[in-house]
Amino acid sequence: MTKMKGDCPVCQSKGSVEFESKTEEIPYFGEIMESTIYCFECGYKHSDVICLEQKDPVRYSLWINKDNINARVVRSQTATVSIPELGLKVEPGPKSQGYVSNIEGVITRFEDAVKTALNFVEDEKSKNNALKILESLGNVKNGKMEVEIIIEDPFGHSTIIHDDAFKRELTQEEIKDLKTGFITYEKE
Repeated sequence: MTKMKGDCPVCQSKGSVEFESKTEEIPYFGEIMESTIYCFECGYKHSDVICLEQKDPVRYSLWINKDNINARVVRSQTATVSIPELGLKVEPGPKSQGYVSNIEGVITRFEDAVKTALNFVEDEKSKNNALKILESLGNVKNGKMEVEIIIEDPFGHSTIIHDDAFKRELTQEEIKDLKTGFITYEKE
């Protein structure tokens, strides 16, 4: 474990921030670094987990039904999750975080995102579309509708753990089209 002191990026207090970091080996992710920043003056806190290894780019897919709703899902901070039949996709951004859940938990995350979006929609067509998506997600959770969930991870840290899950390596073309959540600069 590494500890350092520094200045707070929020309240600007000198020497009030403690930085802590440590590395660990985690199943499916490999070596990770956990870091925490805490300011003793204003209470600012930020935690992050970063995968330190790169694995082969991977795509997992699984047709969801009542028998596999509890399949384990590991989604890294660089993975894109989609349900094409419903037009749903979550791409990583700069503040994206990984999680370990099950299929039902992933569906619940989609439901929460659609409900949040409903608060900002003003036109009736968009509201009705969102309500239909919520109904469909409920039907998936209840086993009344089958859809495919796809996880694409250019760094290979994500997985769907189930015997019926299909795994393949991503093509170079697919990798180019994926967002990673990282800001990159290319030399010309």
